[in-house]
Amino acid sequence: MPEALLTREAAEAGDVVRRQLERNAEVTDRLAARLRQARPAFVATCARGSSDHAATYGKYLIEVTLRLPVASLGPSLASVYGSEPDLSGALYVAVSQSGRSPDALRLTEAARRGGALVVAMVNDESSQLAGLADMIIPLQAGPERSVAATKSFLAACFAFLQLAAAWTQDPALQAAARRAPDLLDEAGACDWAPGLLGLKDAANLFVIGRGLGLGVAQEMALKFKETCRIHAEAFSAAEVMHGPMALAGPGFPALVLDPADEGSESACAVARTLADLGAAVRYAGFGGADCPGELLPLPANTPAVLAPLVQARAFYGGIAALAAARGLDPDNPPHLRKVTRTI
Repeated sequence: MPEALLTREAAEAGDVVRRQLERNAEVTDRLAARLRQARPAFVATCARGSSDHAATYGKYLIEVTLRLPVASLGPSLASVYGSEPDLSGALYVAVSQSGRSPDALRLTEAARRGGALVVAMVNDESSQLAGLADMIIPLQAGPERSVAATKSFLAACFAFLQLAAAWTQDPALQAAARRAPDLLDEAGACDWAPGLLGLKDAANLFVIGRGLGLGVAQEMALKFKETCRIHAEAFSAAEVMHGPMALAGPGFPALVLDPADEGSESACAVARTLADLGAAVRYAGFGGADCPGELLPLPANTPAVLAPLVQARAFYGGIAALAAARGLDPDNPPHLRKVTRTI
């Protein structure tokens, strides 16, 4: 079977991030200087699907590093409900691959009228969304033909990291950003296929994340659904301990993502609880904790802000192999198109 487009496009992620570092430095620095001069009252994001999962990564990153609250706005606020949110003094970030979904466009128009500074993180710089923005941060991902987003998702995550590094002027964040291309390449050499192929007959599973890793857990759960037709649900390591844990039992599969930061202890505790219940745990960790389950390989010495991106990159090769083992085409899932126009 020929190599999936998903796999080939994911392999470009390191080069995509290299382009962002080189080509987006000027616009990112200008935006960061503007934000330091006039600090926004809060940040609002607008996105759907994989882009919204990248925005969740951005939410935690901004809240942790800049201590600013971040709200995810429902695009239907403007398109369906006709609401005009008061965004005076806010930074509004719209994240999109195509920049063409009507609901995102309507909300972005409302954000401009509502007084926000509008930033578009978009792959198509000629799109309508880009035309509505005060400033554009190009994703630099290039064409992506697989319906399942890979390099464009990682590019959107990295756009938030590059902005946060410039905005905070934190040397550690800046150093992590510079390491991102090489670590993404290293993650591509980490083979998750043996660990994920054990899910060939799975019907349901949990993907557990925490903090910066929650958005990537959501993205992995989506990929299980669209490429493998497995009903996967993402939860935080805190939330899963409530109602969802009732589903766990002998043989129930779970993928637990180590955030490589202060949330590691709670993620490991969830892995232990699941293992004690007989669940089949796969643990994406960095070797710093003694956690139960099958350990999935990852590059050592990965900074915490890059841990979710590295996990996602390693995951993409394994998910394509799992889809093929289930007799499915990961690039062309049923009922889906590359550009989804929602109202």
